[in-house]
Amino acid sequence: MEAFSDGVFAIAITLLVLEIGVEAGAEDDLLTALTHQWPSYVAYLISFSTIGAVWIKHTVITEYLDSATAILIRLNLLLLMVVSFLPFPTRLVAEHINVHNAERVATTVYGMNLLLTSFLLGALWRYAVRERLIRADATDAEVTTLSRQFVPSLTGYVVMMVVGLFVPLVAVLGYLAIAVYIILPVHAIWRRRSRSWGLVRRRHDRG
Repeated sequence: MEAFSDGVFAIAITLLVLEIGVEAGAEDDLLTALTHQWPSYVAYLISFSTIGAVWIKHTVITEYLDSATAILIRLNLLLLMVVSFLPFPTRLVAEHINVHNAERVATTVYGMNLLLTSFLLGALWRYAVRERLIRADATDAEVTTLSRQFVPSLTGYVVMMVVGLFVPLVAVLGYLAIAVYIILPVHAIWRRRSRSWGLVRRRHDRG
């Protein structure tokens, strides 16, 4: 299941670049044509980061799995179906981000795809926990921490979808911020700093 999923993630993330191109007959002013394609670059960056973030979380889930059931495998297939669909709304955003009214539709469809992806990823983990498919050496604290990490992205996507109805470009940048937040080891960095500060304080108190 993990090997097949990794293959789908790799294909989906590669297909994104196929949506980037320049119009025919742009040879006379190629630099300007490339500059005008900035929505495609932004959409590519967001979708690449999002798929990368989903892949990271999916890898963590599979590392904690001890076994899989038929239902888990089918939930995983649903997740992969939504992930592999992402290049389509990515193109919608790239082509319509500057088109009045159409940009709201494109941003909403894009947000729905991202929200459903995050929801299915969380459902996959919650099902595995409920059915006790997690490794026996996994602590309750680890399971609880991982379960909580799925909540902020769901809330963030809902908020950005609402924002997209009024300011689509802000919503698009918000989707990027959510993906970057997931990819960067924010929690690990914060824990490391907290430990460092605690060590400094203890040394200061002893001194």
